[in-house]
Amino acid sequence: MIEIYLDNSATTKPFDEVIEIMLNYYKYDYGNPSSLHKMGINAEKGIKYGRREIANFLKVDESEVLFTSGGTEGNNIAIMGVLNRNRKKGKHIITTKIEHPSVLNVFKYLEGCGYEVTYLKVDNSGKISIEELKSSLRQDTVLVSVMMVNNEVGTIQPIQDISSIVKKYNNCFFHVDGVQAFGKINCYPKQFGIDLFTISGHKIHGPKGIGALFVNKDIFIDPIVFGGGQEGGIRSGTENVPAIVGLGKAVEVLKKNFYDNFKTLNILRNKTIKKILDNIDNVQINGPDNINEVAPHILSVSFDNIKGEVLLHSLEQDNIYVSTGSACSSKRNGQSHVLKGMGLPISMIDGTIRISFSLFNTEEEIDYFVLSLKRHVNFLRKLIRR
Repeated sequence: MIEIYLDNSATTKPFDEVIEIMLNYYKYDYGNPSSLHKMGINAEKGIKYGRREIANFLKVDESEVLFTSGGTEGNNIAIMGVLNRNRKKGKHIITTKIEHPSVLNVFKYLEGCGYEVTYLKVDNSGKISIEELKSSLRQDTVLVSVMMVNNEVGTIQPIQDISSIVKKYNNCFFHVDGVQAFGKINCYPKQFGIDLFTISGHKIHGPKGIGALFVNKDIFIDPIVFGGGQEGGIRSGTENVPAIVGLGKAVEVLKKNFYDNFKTLNILRNKTIKKILDNIDNVQINGPDNINEVAPHILSVSFDNIKGEVLLHSLEQDNIYVSTGSACSSKRNGQSHVLKGMGLPISMIDGTIRISFSLFNTEEEIDYFVLSLKRHVNFLRKLIRR
């Protein structure tokens, strides 16, 4: 039976090349990279390969890339590390109302530690106001943290404009959660004026349990885990060599056809929007209308008189997999904080699904998906009217 996976913002299927190279490091080059013998040296070469691929992709120095267990740990290290290092500079920090939980929950924790937090609002497209950012910056502002691509609606924040304001008005530290941006749109931390930039492997057809953090070489942060001093002393612990190599391979594969990949994802997204609007009534597409302001792989759609979770499970009967929002939040009760922040009414928030594409999806799959979607939406609406 056909299987259509459209939940690629939650996780992606690894490339075959990723699986193959990881198997080699599990079966043969499994030494500890800290060991001095040949087995350790071979493992260390794998780490150097992964670091080099990421650095080249981001156009940064290899020494500025450190490996983490994923986006959550990367965000925690970046935020806590820079604040612990700069306690005397101030107690004011800024983020947005629509960040990923791995950022928002750190900021909530920091409020309990005496920090004053400004949560920037967003408009109905999910973008922050540069003017609000300007007015929020203070002499004691230490850190600004803004995600590049929102994980629920795909809105791209004006990162370069934000950076120029942060550096011009205050010159505090600027962290960007790049988990949904990396591998999908251009991400050049140094060119964009970013101090710390987080990525995750399993969002780009790499393995789970691995990520990386760019830390500008002019920025010093404190570790939040202590041990053997791996990763420049910032992230101690024996490195996950197979996963690091797998991440490197995923980046290498993506880089070869980056712009073609972008076009492919855009085609899938645009076709899905058109077919949904042409075939289903009382539907709202969430996020920016301008295609240059939204990532090509994420589509948030709200259906009036429908429960998103019910629709999700209805589609699952046809082996079609979507989500209602962030995978990290979907098992908790409550409406999406992102859609609330964008001002959607509760009825539309409840009827929202997130469709997210990958290079493994095809236009034929989209045709089948929209036919199934139309059938299930019509059926569920008839049930509600009874």
